[in-house]
Amino acid sequence: MNPEIHVELSSGVLTVTISRQEKKNALTNDMYGALADAIARAHSDADVRVLLIQADGDTFTAGNDISEFATQSKESGQKERHVARFLRGLANATVPVVAAVQGKAVGVGTTMLLHCDYVLLSEEAQLMTPFVNLALVPEAASSYLLPLRIGHVRAFEMFALGEAVPADVAVAWGIANKAVSNPELRAEARRVAGRIAARPIGSLTAMKRLMRDAEKLVTQMEGESVIFAERLASDEAKEAFAAFAQKRAPDFTKIVRQ
Repeated sequence: MNPEIHVELSSGVLTVTISRQEKKNALTNDMYGALADAIARAHSDADVRVLLIQADGDTFTAGNDISEFATQSKESGQKERHVARFLRGLANATVPVVAAVQGKAVGVGTTMLLHCDYVLLSEEAQLMTPFVNLALVPEAASSYLLPLRIGHVRAFEMFALGEAVPADVAVAWGIANKAVSNPELRAEARRVAGRIAARPIGSLTAMKRLMRDAEKLVTQMEGESVIFAERLASDEAKEAFAAFAQKRAPDFTKIVRQ
């Protein structure tokens, strides 16, 4: 059990709540492990008909814990981390996945939404994918899914510039189903999850398998992971993390392109 990931099953809906408010719900390796376990339970527990992902506080998630990124950039070798199990679980999930997103959803907080089947945003929500800002590359098969969803030029803008996409734009682009007021968010997400849970689960899972090529997504993730690890060990990434720690703007202009 992880105290920062709460899991509750009620009326066929397995609700997973990210709760690390003091760190803007930034995700650690242990938290990824708990999230991966919840997805595995949703797959294996016959009582689970819908998976609902939400978060406490004013931020959905600040993404991966930057301090862990910085530590990984200094380590040699590539050991498997729970984030890989979490992302593979999302790619292979057969039960419907609903997400309720408030505030900022940074990095994986946005890319995980591409694997969800119904996405609700609060009207104040902002989606951000600042991978290039940290000298990294996109993950969660988002380098394939995001251009497929919103087109190359919009996806390039989100990845290359890392600027926030407001909720109304995210809905217009097809990243989310709709935006509601923050006080309504959880109740609406629960209502939608309940409606889905009442549908025939065999039909739902069969439909979802037809709509998604899980094998393709996992293959894309594996390719991204190799390049991500290379970038994490790069001089550019070390400069990005050093600048973050020192609260200054990074300077990539003196680093020779390789």
